[in-house]
Amino acid sequence: MSTGVSISSMSSYAILGCGSVGHAVAESLDAEGKDVLILDKDEDRVEALRDQDLNAVVQDIATPGVVDAVADRDVLLILASDVEANKAAVESIRERDEDQFIVVRASDPVSGDELRELGADVVINPSEVIANSALRTLESGEMEYKARQLAEILRNADGELAILTHHSPDPDSIASAVALRAIAESYDVDADILYDGDIGHQENRAFVNLLGIELTERDEAPALSSYGALALVDHMKSGELDIDAPIDVFIDHYEPDEDVDASFVDVRPNISATSTILTKYMQEFDISPSEAVATALLYGIRAETLDFKRDTTPADLTAAAYLYPFADHETLEQVESPSMSPETLDVLAEAIQNRDVQGSHLVSNAGFIRDRDALTQAASHLLNLEGITTTAVFGIAEDTIYLSARSKDIRLNIGKVLHDAFGEIGEAAGHSTQASVEIPLGVFGGIETTEENRDTLLTLAEEAVRRKLFEAMGVEGETGNGS
Repeated sequence: MSTGVSISSMSSYAILGCGSVGHAVAESLDAEGKDVLILDKDEDRVEALRDQDLNAVVQDIATPGVVDAVADRDVLLILASDVEANKAAVESIRERDEDQFIVVRASDPVSGDELRELGADVVINPSEVIANSALRTLESGEMEYKARQLAEILRNADGELAILTHHSPDPDSIASAVALRAIAESYDVDADILYDGDIGHQENRAFVNLLGIELTERDEAPALSSYGALALVDHMKSGELDIDAPIDVFIDHYEPDEDVDASFVDVRPNISATSTILTKYMQEFDISPSEAVATALLYGIRAETLDFKRDTTPADLTAAAYLYPFADHETLEQVESPSMSPETLDVLAEAIQNRDVQGSHLVSNAGFIRDRDALTQAASHLLNLEGITTTAVFGIAEDTIYLSARSKDIRLNIGKVLHDAFGEIGEAAGHSTQASVEIPLGVFGGIETTEENRDTLLTLAEEAVRRKLFEAMGVEGETGNGS
């Protein structure tokens, strides 16, 4: 039962049953100047409460008389250690059908359910409250300890910090790197954000350009070993650790397949975005994020959780709420609605025309392409089709087949699917919801890419890629255009 009443607007309270819990609540409310009435059947206890200038009366809360005793009270806190007495009090009060807000103490989940059925608005289980408080204290203490470790590494950095994202970084990886650079700068440590691959997706390019984020291609930067320290953020989407220098800092929300040899490691698979982890560090370091950093982190969280529709945790929501007032929402809107290039539109049209649907899985051939990023956008757009949970779109550029895949099927790890299907003949990378693969055309008979044999190459690639994909997805049957 919910009365829709806000406790903070109430003017009068009654505490029914005043053991140690009730006494602590009574003292807190009284200190805030609240009008509090205490009911307890123990005469000596009531006398002691009166000696503390508290308004207390003798009353057995398990008897029907309790209803009249609290008739003028707005909020009732039924906190006796005797759960049967609490049940009797709730039942008697609700039978009178007054619009009073009832908070009641339970002893376990079963009694909690029974109290809710009797009409309690809020049920408190002291053991759960203590456990939750202990966990929050533990989490806070662990974050403080981790922050001290990270600060020590930054203080001891002998030169600039290199921050390496995952291959062809997405907003979560870029935003996390931007936040770590801001933290490093607070310790007077300059930092370069480095990446391999491409800043591909149009939204990602808009994100980087509009926020003025400085990124450097790894091939154009000094060797990693020449930096004073090396940090990897949100790196495991690359699939593996291929680093030719000692790692000082490793922060991710994906669990690596093997232990990471780094001075500082913070991996939190129970959080959905690395941007959330870096937001927590900024709070712990008491660094107010600049507008650009806050906007980047907020977009990183939103992009990684599909605007809070995928695997969103309370930590992600709390971090987003903290960042919201600091962010530039006009820029966010521009990032999320970039114009579609003619090339992307052509690839999307081709992918729609050539789609092959088996069950909830869609595979499509976009033909010969110039912009590999268009495949990523086509795979994302096709995932919005009704009944589709997994998409894979591939195309040929020069002498390579490029494939991009997306999935919202919690039973399927699309990164593993691509690795199983093409790991032996190509380079696959990704994770459970998004992945990509590059396959040399040479594996299809060594035919050179020329104008004359384009159709032959496309036919060979299409047949092999579709078959391998559907087999890896566990889909049987003949392929053919579907809808």
